[in-house]
Amino acid sequence: MIIVGLTGGIGSGKTIVANFFKALDIPIYIADDEAKRLMAKSKVIKRKLTALFGEDAYIDDALNKPLLASKIFNDKAYLKKMNAIIHPKVASHFKRWVEKQESLYVIKEAAIIFEHNKEANYDFIITVIANMDVRISRVIKRDHSSKSKIETIIKNQMSDEEKIKKSHFVITNDNLADTENQVIKIHQSILKHIKKLKN
Repeated sequence: MIIVGLTGGIGSGKTIVANFFKALDIPIYIADDEAKRLMAKSKVIKRKLTALFGEDAYIDDALNKPLLASKIFNDKAYLKKMNAIIHPKVASHFKRWVEKQESLYVIKEAAIIFEHNKEANYDFIITVIANMDVRISRVIKRDHSSKSKIETIIKNQMSDEEKIKKSHFVITNDNLADTENQVIKIHQSILKHIKKLKN
């Protein structure tokens, strides 16, 4: 099975791109959604997060997101420890998910492939980029965040330039019709590659 990574900075529109691939019958695995689900459901993760962040990590059995966000934002060591708890669980879930798929390739959408040096886990990596103003307005609309908070997040993320250098494909996601055309071209390129492998 060919594994394709789909990544990009905050507000680049990874979900828009993922949906275009979904329309082409390509199975999509959203790593962030799975991580959230596991944090809410897994007893092992709950126990470990409570040990890391304290008894207030969960309130009425629901993850205390503001507490975790403030601790992670102020101390990167917390983020590292939290990722060490969650990422292996997501990885093993993804492996099981892949085994159930019957398509020629699958896509795993993950925000931080390069930051964690996980390139080797993918046959191809697609990076989604977009105009900075477009990215900021998307996130303001989606998360109701302030412009300055979003700019801080973007500054803390790996730059598009660095991601582009490490990617097999790049999608500029400023115009929906154009984005869809780019997705179709990449889809055809991947299928061509798979056909070559089979021959």
